[in-house]
Amino acid sequence: MSTLKNHVQLIGNVGQEPTITNLESGKKVARFSIATNENYKNNKGEKVQSTDWHTVVAWGKTAEIIDNYVGKGKEIALTGKLRTRTYTTDDGNQRYVTEVEAKEVLLLGNKNDK
Repeated sequence: MSTLKNHVQLIGNVGQEPTITNLESGKKVARFSIATNENYKNNKGEKVQSTDWHTVVAWGKTAEIIDNYVGKGKEIALTGKLRTRTYTTDDGNQRYVTEVEAKEVLLLGNKNDK
């Protein structure tokens, strides 16, 4: 059961081109957003689509895969865990960010899409 703790699985479409950063240590970091859609019928029987946006961070080899094969609109599946971090803005306000730290990425959709 310990593998179920803090475990995230998402299937969705990439919202914008991933931002790739090469750190001084030689490690690569990829940051991007993914949209997941849910379809359901409301009380009136009308079909409704709800979209949620998730911020994703990937490191190392996972970031390299994203750099080489993932682009805006690409459908992907990923597994990872939630990470929360804080930072202080230039005007002194403290902000909290929750991100999905991707461990594995599965490329879906057409082979030729990036």
